[in-house]
Amino acid sequence: MGSFFSKTPAANMNGPLAEFVQSAIAKDKVVIFSKTYCPYCTMAKEPFKKLNQAFACYELDQRNDGDEIQSILGELTGARTVPRVFIDGNFVGGGTDVKKMYSDGRLEKMLS
Repeated sequence: MGSFFSKTPAANMNGPLAEFVQSAIAKDKVVIFSKTYCPYCTMAKEPFKKLNQAFACYELDQRNDGDEIQSILGELTGARTVPRVFIDGNFVGGGTDVKKMYSDGRLEKMLS
């Protein structure tokens, strides 16, 4: 029996990689899990650059464990898609969400 779902590794939420993800999210004010070729990831980074806000960026397509990290992010945020953007340890959304928050002034308030 074939499955319509891609073979996604199950997220080990107690393993060292989950600890890495959670400490990465906690360590920096702004954290973006991204892929280098993803236009939505570029969209998510732009407002932070415009606001001169430093951010930690993890490019999942350049990591051997990127797929597993995406599964962990899926467990934490409800979706595996990138970008996954966190501010002060809280998940705030993806590229279109960040762009909208920047446009309506909410992003700047969150960063101050």
